[in-house]
Amino acid sequence: MLENIGIKAFYKEIFGDNGSQLDYFLENNDSKDFGHFNVFDTNKFYFNGTKRSEMTYNRRIYYKISLIKGKNLVEFAGKTVFIEKQAILFATPKIPYRYVPQDTQQTGFFCVFTKDFLSKSNTGILIDVLPIYQPNSDFVYQLNDEQYLEIEMIFKKMDNELSSNYAYKYNLLRNYVLELIHIGQKLSPIENLTNTTNASTRISMLFIELLERQFPMENNSQVMQIKTPMDFAKILGVHTNHLNKVLKEITGKTTTEIINQRITEEAKILLKQTQWNVSEIAFALGFEEVAHFSNFFKKYASLSPLKFRN
Repeated sequence: MLENIGIKAFYKEIFGDNGSQLDYFLENNDSKDFGHFNVFDTNKFYFNGTKRSEMTYNRRIYYKISLIKGKNLVEFAGKTVFIEKQAILFATPKIPYRYVPQDTQQTGFFCVFTKDFLSKSNTGILIDVLPIYQPNSDFVYQLNDEQYLEIEMIFKKMDNELSSNYAYKYNLLRNYVLELIHIGQKLSPIENLTNTTNASTRISMLFIELLERQFPMENNSQVMQIKTPMDFAKILGVHTNHLNKVLKEITGKTTTEIINQRITEEAKILLKQTQWNVSEIAFALGFEEVAHFSNFFKKYASLSPLKFRN
């Protein structure tokens, strides 16, 4: 099961129940205008007193750029890549992944930031439309020694700047992050090591991640964007038939059955826990016509939306 890790939970994962350290990082690394940002030296970084040996799959809501030096396996969606010496990794909330160190010599840096940190109002770009942050992107890139040193210098500048008193340091830090992204988009991804069993598991996990990330519906202007099996297959970079085959093997249900079951569950929640009218609920769940939604709900819930609500 994927774990939902936000910024606060991220620090708690690092410091455990040490509330003072948790409060310090949240208060001192959260720019009121720019969102949250922090950078760490891996060599000095410890989880509850011991170096972390493996990063498990989870549903992080923050972005992460990792400069990795050391042998590692990185697994995501239908792919596995092996870092022989050194690489840079660009993590997005869209993709659940994990990496497993293959030796004890692990050094480098990583930074974490929220979407607000690189908001369009602050940068003029939409981070989620960048090629490197697409769900089907290869986001692990091999580095030669020269490239590693170049990127390491940027991380060191970020580390130094974060502790400075410079009034515009968050503007400068944002520029450093954008520089890393542009460097990454010019690099070649590491070759994929195919493992059919693991690939099927990861495709299934990422499908569920993409589906669940659209919920809960928090306001009636929110609309479900990824709804059909074809929509999911396109984002995952696989054929619709292959996605259906994988999900059927792992869950015993077809892609359509899983999607429709989740939409029905959300519809029930909205009917019971909100004051939205049926047309608002239908629109939020991707139905252009209320009649289509009513027929859909009656088919899967055995009641009309209004009867279920009452």
